[in-house]
Amino acid sequence: MAESLPHPPQPPVHTIWWLPYNLYKWLIVVPVLVISTFVLGTLIIILCFLGLANFSSRVFATLWARLNAIVTLMLVRVEGKEKLKLGQSYVLVANHLSLVDIYVLYGFTGIDLKWVMKKELRNVPILGYACQMMGHIYVDRSNTEKALASIQEARESIKDGMCVVFFPEGTRSRTQDLLQFKKGAFRMAQDLRIPVIPVSIHNTNRVLPSDTLDWRPGAVKLIFHDPIEIAEDADVNELATQTRDIIVHALNQEKETIRETAA
Repeated sequence: MAESLPHPPQPPVHTIWWLPYNLYKWLIVVPVLVISTFVLGTLIIILCFLGLANFSSRVFATLWARLNAIVTLMLVRVEGKEKLKLGQSYVLVANHLSLVDIYVLYGFTGIDLKWVMKKELRNVPILGYACQMMGHIYVDRSNTEKALASIQEARESIKDGMCVVFFPEGTRSRTQDLLQFKKGAFRMAQDLRIPVIPVSIHNTNRVLPSDTLDWRPGAVKLIFHDPIEIAEDADVNELATQTRDIIVHALNQEKETIRETAA
């Protein structure tokens, strides 16, 4: 097994570019995030009151994610999308490295999504209420029964091509290693009998590491792996292990690439 590694180092900022870089970060990146969240979030809330929740999510929330990804100078590559069948709902299970993972999944996959997110995000001004109005799923991570009840309440919306996204680690990883998976995603897949898609996200921690505002431009990658079909007698623990192993393998391949590049 590959040894535990910290996040890969961020691209350095040359002394010549230090001032322009910081001016761009604080005068462009941060204001665009704040303004776009306020403007598009308010528009989404209004449209949701008019009964256009899915339209708002598909169009304006996607615009928000793509706009902010572009402004952060993040180059996004998506692989394996051809593995998803049109009109089929999936449970998407992804590793979580950075806050900008949201930009990648929401802005560049072209999929109708409902998110499973921690309840604390409901308190974020505008954004929290907009997500609630769009039908995203808030869970109380401190209470397993309440978390499962929230997920069960959302089951009816996961059909006709609508997918649900889980970060089953429950939080962002502070290293390149995958944390243990919680089982909610796999219980939903089992209950609804819809396939699980393992999703590996690469290098977003080089763009914005966890717990910092130390943004850098950079290239990131998202890979859709082969769907895991759900048998009638599927075991939740085995599904979690199988999915995690697929993502771990993809992340370990990325570690090897980093080593070879650095050598």
